[in-house]
Amino acid sequence: MKHITTAILVLFVSSLAFGQARRKADKDTENWRYELEVVNEGAQGTYLIKIWSYSKKPQVAFEQAKKNAVHGIVFKGYTGAGRIKGQKALVQDPSAEITHEAFFKEFFADNGKYMKFVQLTTDGAIAPGDIMKAGKKEYKVGIVVAVNKDDLRNYLESEKIIRGLSSGF
Repeated sequence: MKHITTAILVLFVSSLAFGQARRKADKDTENWRYELEVVNEGAQGTYLIKIWSYSKKPQVAFEQAKKNAVHGIVFKGYTGAGRIKGQKALVQDPSAEITHEAFFKEFFADNGKYMKFVQLTTDGAIAPGDIMKAGKKEYKVGIVVAVNKDDLRNYLESEKIIRGLSSGF
């Protein structure tokens, strides 16, 4: 019985710590501080990008990488590198994030629908050169992810956030 009580206590404390890390990650991401760079051409309909997230703790930045990557594809796009062409943001209207605030709040919530469109490509491993100090109390963490832009575009079109490619000009 004592072992069961101890196990329950450990699980409870772990879940509290994880919840606190999530809240810190969300706070660090409130201003969407990240950098996006193209890595390579992914499979058809997929962008393979490196997302650089900023946070006081490297693990927190790692947790936010997927969310930041999808946000970058939706609202920022990226510049090309070498033979790989740059891509414009899926949402061209600069006020769309405010106009559709309720949609995006739910979409980018913890384990929100954005998760369907992004995958880590490194199985959670971070290359040694991809964790850097960025100031006295902050880290910059780079993680390679794949974003399924075709499915993401279709979803945003179905939700009337963006106009379809076939809707004309």
